Amino acid sequence: MDVKEAGVGRSLGLVADELSGAIDRVAAEDPTALDRVADLVAESPRVFVLGAGRSGLALRMTAMRLMHLGLTVHVVGEATTPAIAAGDLLLTASGSGTTAGIVRAASTAVEAGARVAAITTDGSSPLGRLANGAGVVVPAADKLDRSGRASAQYAGSLFEQAVVVIGDALFHALWSRSDQDADALWPRHANLE
Repeated sequence: MDVKEAGVGRSLGLVADELSGAIDRVAAEDPTALDRVADLVAESPRVFVLGAGRSGLALRMTAMRLMHLGLTVHVVGEATTPAIAAGDLLLTASGSGTTAGIVRAASTAVEAGARVAAITTDGSSPLGRLANGAGVVVPAADKLDRSGRASAQYAGSLFEQAVVVIGDALFHALWSRSDQDADALWPRHANLE
């Protein structure tokens, strides 16, 4: 086997092991956290998603899947995103829970009467506190942690990977609750590709 292939293979194993461990800990440390977030998504007339950088890209994947379920979903910052209102949900992702724009938006959402759900590495962060019990804490390094203790991967990679998997699990749980099969979701899939 080529040395470069072996290096990538080892890296793939590391990523898989770290992600599996983090997801297992999310489920074990607060087994109802994801269900609380799923309940909020299901109860809300509209869901707004917000994250910065790679966390934001990961959360956009969740927005797309929630739209496939037939939910009204908006990505904060897009030109067609309306004002958030009472009863709506702002679903956020921030490793540190201190990203200024996300914390500011979460404060605005709370002031408007909307609820906030957060995926973060720090439940006691400003964003975690604004989520008020609707937070999912991922045991991963945030982008500023270069110690290698929480993850051997660069910056917030493990957190961002977890956001993707948590988003897919959230979607799958909500889909399981619905009476829709895959054929019912398919017509909502993008056709202007």
